[in-house]
Amino acid sequence: MPIGHLGLNVHDLDAAKAYYDELMPQVGFEPFFADQRQFSYRPAGGKIGTWLFFYGADSPGYNRRSEGLQHLAFIVKTRAEVQSVHDWAVSNGGDVVREPQELPQYHPGYYAAFWQDPHGFLLEVVCHQDPSR
Repeated sequence: MPIGHLGLNVHDLDAAKAYYDELMPQVGFEPFFADQRQFSYRPAGGKIGTWLFFYGADSPGYNRRSEGLQHLAFIVKTRAEVQSVHDWAVSNGGDVVREPQELPQYHPGYYAAFWQDPHGFLLEVVCHQDPSR
């Protein structure tokens, strides 16, 4: 059974919303709900999948190396989309952890890029398309 939704706490809710409002359509999500305390996205077009909620946090301090969330990975259909999202992340101040590249240690065709968003969350965009097929 798929995960219904994930919730993330962020210290600057307005900044996070501005960032994710640009990112999420690129990785197949659409806005769902927003108010003064939270905002969320769901898979575009009513597709089944995990929804993502953001909530205001009382204080900053996320660290992906501490216990808790390690990273979020967004699946896209093509390697060109991986590159496009990576380029967007770079142009929006993302701290690049890994440039777009094939990662055969996971499986043939695993092509991904990793970066940290302004809150320090490690994000990944990945294509599972094996170019040899």
